[in-house]
Amino acid sequence: MNHSPLELARHNMIQQQIRPWVPIDDRVLETLQSIPREDFVPAEFRRLAFADIEIPLEADRCMWPPRVEARMLDALQIRPNDNILEIGTGSGYITACLARLGGYVTSLDRQIGLSAAAGKRLSRQGIHNVSLSKGDVDHLPGGTFDVILVTSGALPQRQAKLEQALTSGGRLFAVIGQAPAMQACLITRLDADNWHCQSLFETEIAQLDEAPARPDFSF
Repeated sequence: MNHSPLELARHNMIQQQIRPWVPIDDRVLETLQSIPREDFVPAEFRRLAFADIEIPLEADRCMWPPRVEARMLDALQIRPNDNILEIGTGSGYITACLARLGGYVTSLDRQIGLSAAAGKRLSRQGIHNVSLSKGDVDHLPGGTFDVILVTSGALPQRQAKLEQALTSGGRLFAVIGQAPAMQACLITRLDADNWHCQSLFETEIAQLDEAPARPDFSF
């Protein structure tokens, strides 16, 4: 059976980039297989949609390499009914993955152009359990969330307001630190007053401009 070049590239992305790094849950792999990443990248980079590189977006933003996206989605252990907050809509690709894996996604971005384009892509994929709006780590919606992820940039340090917005047992993914010493972290809320922070891997991404430069919470 013949496969199109895009289908072969998608298969190779999963088999050669994602699987060899760490074991990934089957639900995450199925989601990555089913959502057309090539439809979420800028047109000029469509041929590179499955390459192990960052793909530039507007406003100095980028899509992370597929293996990093997969590791993040796997670490968050998203359940079908989870209420999810995404900070950094970007291309909308991770938003689409979250919507397939979870119950409902509230996605914020400071760049209205990115958010509007992502909304069109999500609609074309028939994904409607998502709300898109302008926002950032300093302008969070009310309520609590089972899953929170910050993909718009690195935080200089842990942020109390994000961790307080987690439900008990909720999970937060963020890249934390200053270049070149940045850690991709999974923070889990254990109960009302306790959190656990696990370092997943080292990386380096652009700093989140709106994040406060001083710690606002003691652990």
